[in-house]
Amino acid sequence: MNLKTVEANGHIIAVAHGDSILLKDEQSAMDMMMTISFEKGSNRISLNKEAISEDFFNLSTKLAGSILQKFVNYNIKFAIIGDFSVYTSKALKDFIYECNKGNHIFFVPSEHEAIDKLSNAK
Repeated sequence: MNLKTVEANGHIIAVAHGDSILLKDEQSAMDMMMTISFEKGSNRISLNKEAISEDFFNLSTKLAGSILQKFVNYNIKFAIIGDFSVYTSKALKDFIYECNKGNHIFFVPSEHEAIDKLSNAK
């Protein structure tokens, strides 16, 4: 995993990029959150979509809900960077839309937008 930090709007944002699957279950999410939070002193994390198991994007597995609930419970703002237009599920599109209206979880197309969303989240 490549990891860098960016300071924006008074917040430290950890920008992670994985070439392999980093998030595959709740435990891997917890491990990633705690490692990045401790090492970088940040409660705002972005990750590329390719580093997340495809099961996450199939809402019937309930993986997305269980993983994202961990981020919310630990007050970690989280942005997923990627192209989500490849998914045809109306439920997933609605889920992404609702997440993007909130202040904890964001689905964005670029690192720049992830930094913007995370730095302005309340």
